[in-house]
Amino acid sequence: MQPDDFGFGTQIRKSPYFNATVRWGAKAFSVYNHMYIPRDFGDPEQNFWNLVNDAILCDVAVERQVDISGPDAAEFVQMLTPRDLSEMAVGQCKYILITNNDGGILNDPILLRLAEDHFWISLADSDILLWAQGVAVHSGHDVTIHEPDVSPLQLQGPGSGDVMQALFGESISDLRYYWLRELELDGIPLIVSRTGWSSELGYEIYLRDGTRGDELWEKIMAAGTPLGLKPGHTSTIRRIEGGMLSYHADADHNTNPYELGMDRLVNLDIEADFIGKQALQKIHKEGAARKQVGLIIEGAPLKGPNTTFWVVKYHGTDVGMVTSAVYSPRLKQNIALALVTTSSAAIGSRLDVITGAGSVQATIVDYPFYDPKKKAVTS
Repeated sequence: MQPDDFGFGTQIRKSPYFNATVRWGAKAFSVYNHMYIPRDFGDPEQNFWNLVNDAILCDVAVERQVDISGPDAAEFVQMLTPRDLSEMAVGQCKYILITNNDGGILNDPILLRLAEDHFWISLADSDILLWAQGVAVHSGHDVTIHEPDVSPLQLQGPGSGDVMQALFGESISDLRYYWLRELELDGIPLIVSRTGWSSELGYEIYLRDGTRGDELWEKIMAAGTPLGLKPGHTSTIRRIEGGMLSYHADADHNTNPYELGMDRLVNLDIEADFIGKQALQKIHKEGAARKQVGLIIEGAPLKGPNTTFWVVKYHGTDVGMVTSAVYSPRLKQNIALALVTTSSAAIGSRLDVITGAGSVQATIVDYPFYDPKKKAVTS
């Protein structure tokens, strides 16, 4: 296929890697943060096995960056999130939540600290650039906020470390989990971090010059192909196995951190008056009305991930919805994440899930479903 065979119109942006992904076999795209993102390189199950056995390279330039700099940058960023950032060092990354005044989640990005007064917010799928700029208008903080020319790639899988050493030398193996490093590859300016959205060992490579996207992709594939690297896309199978949140699927602005068991990302004791603090204090005191749970869904293997929210019933009463479901070829089970009422969320509870094909039974289980201690990621 040719790049022009794909078309959502000129209002949807193409990444610096778009043409390269088409050359390397991308067959379908969807839209994320107003950009094309590859979703199909032929077989999602094979993509999963490529990820968990070797390594894949994914175009995730859709993870747009909100660049926040200036004398008050650290104080301003703390205002956006309930996670305590007081100990965050230059060169460190943190997974954070951005909440609205009701305590609802607007985004669950990675925060990168490039300097004392310089941060990037690496976004999930929502317009936090506009939110941050709006919040800043009357905040009284001396900050500059814009979207920089930065486009990430994800290099993920157990073989990703070998590919990184082939590209950058042995010293890259010293990069710790959730830390970043400023590097160049044959003069291409980059930020590299030990992060990713795969529940596997992995790196994100942030290109800082969009004109060199095609060149960067080809350099990585040339170094990695002899080591088993394949072009790929983010794996729904693996991220559900790992219990990883997908914004707009498993959470939105009506979902709060306590419903998702993300208490560790909320610190109500810090001095900062972050947005949503009073609402989260109230929810914490009263308890969350819903809870995210893991499900094993009985029946034949699902043909693909769910494309609608499936109603969940407990003793005949609607109690919530399945937000993400898929068949895991490794676990040989249909696995899912669901949001249900707290009163129906006990481990072992039997529920009915109403899919497009009818009603099937499901059981609430512990999750993540695979590698719950995340040894693969941190090793």
